[in-house]
Amino acid sequence: MSAPTAPAATAPSAQDGDGAPEAVAVFGLRSVRWTASGLELTGYAHPGDRDTGRLAAGLTTVTARSGRSTVRLRTRRLHLPEATADSGQSAFNHDWSGFTAVLDPARLVSGRAGRDRVWRIGGTLLAGLRRHTGPLAPHWCGSAEYPAPRWVGPDVRIVPYFAEQGLRLRVETVRARITAATATDTALLVTGRVRDLPAGTVLRLRHRQSDTEFDTVLACADGGFTAEVPFAPLTAAGRGAEEIEHWQAQFVLPDGSTARAALDERDGPVAALHALPDGAHQLLVKQLADGDLQLCVQRGSVLVSGIAAAADGFTLTTHALLPGEGPLELVLRHSNGTGEIRRTVPRAERLALRLPACVTASDGTELPLRQGVWDLRLRPLGDAAGERSLMLSPAAQDALPAVVAVAGDKRIVLERRWHDTLILDSTPVIGPAERSAWAQERLRTTGYPAARQQPLRDTVLYDVFGGRGYADSPKAVHAELVRRGAALEHLWVVDDAQAEVPAGARAVRAQSAEWYEALATSRYLVGNTHFPDFLERRPGQVVVQTWHGSLLKRIAHDVDNAWLADHGYLEALAHETPQWSLLVSPSTFATPILRRAFRYEGEVLESGYPRNDVLAAGEGADAVRRRLGVPAGKRIVLYAPTWREDQQRANGDGFELGLRLDVDAARAALGEDHVLLVRPHAHVREPLPGAGDGFLFDVGDYPDVQELLLAADVLVTDYSSIMFDFAITGRPVLFFTYDLEHYRDTLRGFYFDFEAEAPGPLIPTSEELLAALRDLAAGDGATAKYAEAYRRFRDTHCHLDDGGAAARVVDRMLELG
Repeated sequence: MSAPTAPAATAPSAQDGDGAPEAVAVFGLRSVRWTASGLELTGYAHPGDRDTGRLAAGLTTVTARSGRSTVRLRTRRLHLPEATADSGQSAFNHDWSGFTAVLDPARLVSGRAGRDRVWRIGGTLLAGLRRHTGPLAPHWCGSAEYPAPRWVGPDVRIVPYFAEQGLRLRVETVRARITAATATDTALLVTGRVRDLPAGTVLRLRHRQSDTEFDTVLACADGGFTAEVPFAPLTAAGRGAEEIEHWQAQFVLPDGSTARAALDERDGPVAALHALPDGAHQLLVKQLADGDLQLCVQRGSVLVSGIAAAADGFTLTTHALLPGEGPLELVLRHSNGTGEIRRTVPRAERLALRLPACVTASDGTELPLRQGVWDLRLRPLGDAAGERSLMLSPAAQDALPAVVAVAGDKRIVLERRWHDTLILDSTPVIGPAERSAWAQERLRTTGYPAARQQPLRDTVLYDVFGGRGYADSPKAVHAELVRRGAALEHLWVVDDAQAEVPAGARAVRAQSAEWYEALATSRYLVGNTHFPDFLERRPGQVVVQTWHGSLLKRIAHDVDNAWLADHGYLEALAHETPQWSLLVSPSTFATPILRRAFRYEGEVLESGYPRNDVLAAGEGADAVRRRLGVPAGKRIVLYAPTWREDQQRANGDGFELGLRLDVDAARAALGEDHVLLVRPHAHVREPLPGAGDGFLFDVGDYPDVQELLLAADVLVTDYSSIMFDFAITGRPVLFFTYDLEHYRDTLRGFYFDFEAEAPGPLIPTSEELLAALRDLAAGDGATAKYAEAYRRFRDTHCHLDDGGAAARVVDRMLELG
């Protein structure tokens, strides 16, 4: 899984051969599932201070204990690199700490052991002369988080659960089993089998939010029972304020004692979804993780009863009761809030929902779902308040985990969380054997130095923003080398399979063993951002730093705030810059600034940015429009703001978009003849609400921003270096500078008097910005008085943008190599 949580370290008993206390050990379960042979446990056990990376490094046994009774399980060693990855540490290899064991339920329910009781499942690890014992802690999702109960006799079931970070098995003889729950016009008819409930027993429902209770008397005959649960109390006046209202069920005997309301689906499904007579609510008949009945009342529900995997994703057989009459919308939302995918679905009670393993980027490229966990929701189209999770029926649990392979070791896994909530987990593109902190440390400190002893290869390794894709100046350098027919192999760093590379080039997975080797053995390295901090340029190796922006805002050592220093950025930069063979400068204005800001003493090539050759040529705008799906005749407004270091997201993953442009007002003001493209900075990791409606386009995943600049009729930005590139086109630029003073005086600072030299108006409010865009659509009123400033700006910053920058960079690069 891509977002594991390492089990809590547990070692209530751990000593070495001399009786000295020993480091804490870790016992974890990744899977707890029922098979034809019994309850299969798959997990790992390893000490905290030594390797278990060899087959003979340790021996794990598993026991079930209840009182004086002990059941010992035979275990089999398992190669499980996930154990090392889950540990999150780099000192020890735990790839062979895995084990699997099967518990035959007959051993818990036969003879004296067959009495109702709770069994504690624990592990014992023998590693060298040390013995460790501890409970088996759960993995973060799936069967190891909420194992399923299992009937092992007519009235006997085993319920696995976790308590005190350890697995428990509750063996219980059930006094009554619910085998069906059907709806009439006014009630839920609950039927089942009775073992020994006396006359006068009731089925009691307790409202979890208010402790309100009501009882339904059981009618018993011939070993069975019937209970008619009226709908009226479930939707009585004053209820419905909660999104979901829960009613817990149990049997109450005449003497006040209770019995569990156990669901038994051996003869067919009991869990189901029903419309309630009030027309506003639905009733979900649900099986809890412990196998008992719960009734959930809410405004809209979705129940998944079937799962099928195919090469391109999953099909879910779904019963959906959601308010309204229009279409529905399937929503896939990244759990850290950095992405959202929406698909319109025709309304129907019975749906075959398609969950994609890949999605179409804004340029039309098919890419796998981005790494991480994706929450799954269904809602009436555009109704965020009506959004509901996809709930899993007990009958469909055995189909999980369902897996689709999409790229290398990357897997898209359909799994469950919180017992019965479906999620999609897009796993890392490199497998656990390579991605663990232990493996990465070895690749860095052993693999990379060893590869540096190999001869240099006639290879170019390209990197754009750490593997973002085929774009920017490295793209232009590659195209120039291909045009010349250079006898070179071309490798592109790609992160998480989130980019396609052109024919004749080969993708290299970021952080893979091949990536480390390519860094060590490629004759040429061409990148637009920082290279890895372990990189040591070899004799004969050429490292070309194209960088990725011209200079308005201050960078590197010229930034006077604590953020860069606090994050160790400047220290890493001091090691990196001596590794560069060549630093590309976009202009004579930028050259001394780049030298000073990077404290770089090597060669600077004043060539212009290769990425801007395409803008100088000015060809290809129509093809970009077609890829984006922008209709002919629409005026394209591209909004491309920069990022702000002081607006990091709360979870630390990227930075906030902080969209100050009023999109609804823009839609109303600009009319049917405009589209608005929003291009967040590469550091911004948030979805764009409302995108995809024909007016608002989220082009954050478009691989090459230069193509967007080709197609745009007007650029709206703030302090982004994109202004320098767009100025090559001669088309108008508007500057949305709502936080000018803060950005200039506190956050970054500028290299020139922006207010005096900007090639367009600085506009402080969204309302004024929209007025300026309307003026531009009518003529050039908003920018007419900036014509001379625009000319001076281009003379200063774009004088090298003649279409030959890539050729100049390649000439010097090949000379150095």
